[in-house]
Amino acid sequence: MADSQVEVIEGCRLPVLRKNQENEDEWPLAEILSVKETAGRKLYYVHYIDFNKRLDEWVTPDRLDMKKLQFPKKEAKTPTKNGLPGSRPGSPEREMRKNLDQSLQTATAPSRGKTVPTPKRKADPVSLAMQVSPATPVSTLSASVEVSQASIYPVAREPSTFTPKAPRDDHEPLTTVTTNGTARRLMPSQPGRKRKANCVGTDEIIKVFQYNSPRCASVYLPPGEDSQDSSDGIPSAPRMTGSLVSDRSHDDIVTRMKNIDCIELGRHRLKPWYFSPYPQELTALPILYLCEFCLKYLKSLKCLQRHLTKCNLRHPPGNEIYRKGTISFFEIDGRKNKTYSQNLCLLAKCFLDHKTLYYDTDPFLFYVMTEYDSKGFHIVGYFSKEKESTEDYNVACILTLPPYQRRGYGKLLIEFSYELSKVEGKTGTPEKPLSDLGLLSYRSYWSQTILEILMDLKSDNGERPQITINEISEITSVKKEDVISTLQYLNLINYYKGQYILTLSEDIVDGHERAMQKRHLRIDPKCLHFTPKDWSKRGKW
Repeated sequence: MADSQVEVIEGCRLPVLRKNQENEDEWPLAEILSVKETAGRKLYYVHYIDFNKRLDEWVTPDRLDMKKLQFPKKEAKTPTKNGLPGSRPGSPEREMRKNLDQSLQTATAPSRGKTVPTPKRKADPVSLAMQVSPATPVSTLSASVEVSQASIYPVAREPSTFTPKAPRDDHEPLTTVTTNGTARRLMPSQPGRKRKANCVGTDEIIKVFQYNSPRCASVYLPPGEDSQDSSDGIPSAPRMTGSLVSDRSHDDIVTRMKNIDCIELGRHRLKPWYFSPYPQELTALPILYLCEFCLKYLKSLKCLQRHLTKCNLRHPPGNEIYRKGTISFFEIDGRKNKTYSQNLCLLAKCFLDHKTLYYDTDPFLFYVMTEYDSKGFHIVGYFSKEKESTEDYNVACILTLPPYQRRGYGKLLIEFSYELSKVEGKTGTPEKPLSDLGLLSYRSYWSQTILEILMDLKSDNGERPQITINEISEITSVKKEDVISTLQYLNLINYYKGQYILTLSEDIVDGHERAMQKRHLRIDPKCLHFTPKDWSKRGKW
């Protein structure tokens, strides 16, 4: 119960009452992000520490545990410099003093190109981890470290100097690796220890055989050289162009808070998870109404009804390139249907936190999945992709709307994106970073697709069947790095008697068969009518 004598301000932390998945009361620690007063009563916008931002909400004072209130720490005062107390970087006093110093230094500087010696600053030692290529996969880490991706993302670098060291031998083992800002110690390689699992050559032949148990198969991978393009598919920095681009900065207090309470889309009412930059005047409404066919946003039900009498669309604009049963896919050009594409991005931003919305949709294609009934084609989900991708991305953003989640539509979207890559004759990978739900869906799809191929291999002339990583990639259009990272995630790669082997245990086989029995929705390539375009020619745009 909140104490009226103690003022709770932004930045405070305290336990807040909420219901968990079992509908039981719990008191997780939360941070106060904003305070507002409505009808004479204060409301607090809280973010639950170590919980996803989609759970952030406005709470009443009676849900706060004031006994464990933690006030925010005061920021350290800015140190004084050059006798100017309280001067901050960029302040008028500092700028005036800086200009004065520069003019004096210019007037007294020696001629003939000589420079005044400056006091030497002691070099700061830099960990070896700062020199590691940020996009190189490190396979010696356990699978638990590879939760977000199968590779290490670049760590934040601060401009600093370091003491030169003696040249390191090329075969010297890596001693420290930084993941998510945490330094981890790796044991040096010793004789007799397991080698790196990702040293498998992608063009090496894999021999498949079975042990005494007919349900247990192993795949032999002879040792090879490191993959030359192991860093492909992992961007060294967020891409800053397009409709929805990677965003790793969540410092803006405005974008950290949900601004839409409820969205009515057709027969569904959706509770947004995250901030979306809809017009300011619409954020105060209790319900935001969307036309489910053109996705235009309106402020009232009466406006929506009036709009529906004029809106002629009963399906997304663009070309229908796939239909089987009630499921259809429409291809939408972000340049030709700019308004629809921008409205789609606004809706998607309500459920995608790791992206920032931009209104440049021209370089993108949008593939919208719909479900058909007598009233029209209702949007289920979508994914977007760049017309020209230098990183081999076949998906930029992907989303299944909440009413259709956990029904197999997410894997169907992923499968469709790879079917397009097969028609294009390319291998593809989704743009990183993936959201938490996106990562789960992709890992599940990759696992099922690869296991399906390995279990369908048949022996020829009594010999054990053979396959390479490159062949798996060509069959599935899954990029080689994703194939290898999936095998590592499933913990299938082992080193045995001088060879790399993939071991399929009975548990993995049984789990795969159970999962495939539940997977009723599949893409039928015969129902796909798609002709890829050469977007390198500007005239195609």
